[in-house]
Amino acid sequence: MKLGIIDYFLLFMIYSIAGWILEVVLKYKEHKRFIDRGFLIGPYCPIYGYGALLITVILYRYQNDPMILFFMTIFISGILEYFTSWAMEKLFKARWWDYSKRKFNIEGRVCLGTLIPFGIFGLIITYITNPFLLNCLNSFNRRMLNVISVILFIIFIIDNIISTIIITGFRKTTIKVEKEETYDNTEEITKRVRAILAQKSWGYKRLIDAFPSLKTITTKIHEFTEEVKENVNEIKDNINEKAEDIKHAINDKTEVMKNTIASKTENMRNTINDKKNSVIADIHKNSSSIKIRFNLNKAKLKRKFFGTRKKRISIKKIISQIIIVKLINNW
Repeated sequence: MKLGIIDYFLLFMIYSIAGWILEVVLKYKEHKRFIDRGFLIGPYCPIYGYGALLITVILYRYQNDPMILFFMTIFISGILEYFTSWAMEKLFKARWWDYSKRKFNIEGRVCLGTLIPFGIFGLIITYITNPFLLNCLNSFNRRMLNVISVILFIIFIIDNIISTIIITGFRKTTIKVEKEETYDNTEEITKRVRAILAQKSWGYKRLIDAFPSLKTITTKIHEFTEEVKENVNEIKDNINEKAEDIKHAINDKTEVMKNTIASKTENMRNTINDKKNSVIADIHKNSSSIKIRFNLNKAKLKRKFFGTRKKRISIKKIISQIIIVKLINNW
């Protein structure tokens, strides 16, 4: 794609104007009133023009692969939007847009909800609007395009100078108010800055009207601090809740273990008593059996040595007779 400086500049202006129209429509839908968007006085938002030029110059090589073109557009647009937000914040001590309350954001400067539409716009620019606009530009006389480009360029430069003076005045006002305020009420600082600027020229009024969510850096820091405090408190509450749950769980486990140990101890005591009673019963039973056996054996021995009762009587008689005979002999 062979394009000249005039072509690039005119594409830049066309897409800047288209971006301004898109911003106005979106803000009208949100606030139900006309808001002249953009840093500059004229009806254009340069960030859209720069984004379109980056897509046209850098991403032209990916036009045969829509998927890569889509993601590369998201990447390029994200870098451009993030860097622009960071540079404006450093230069003018203000956050001009803030996506902190949206999901999947990076420091509130970019978010997935705005980058995906940029990826779609990249496809539209590459496949639809660029071919159409370049055909239109080629149909015009080059000399006339040169004159139009010079006029637009002069207007654009003057607009940038005036807008820079206005934004610089905004920065000075912010610094002055912050120095005057001895208390830490950052929301009041932003209100005072807005009130002071509203009393100045039309350019200042247009600036604060163009960015309804405009916040000074101190306000943003205060909000960030409050958010950190909320997160810390939430984490602390979660830790306390977890600790309480763990404590209850430990108590429950301890109680269960106590009951289990008591139950097992009681079972062991009952088992020991049962064994004891069983052994005692066995001992009594065995002792009776032994006693019976002993008596039987005793009876057997008596019968063995002394015989029956009649036999014992006859033996006694014989012995008594022998004793009588001996006594007679001795006499």
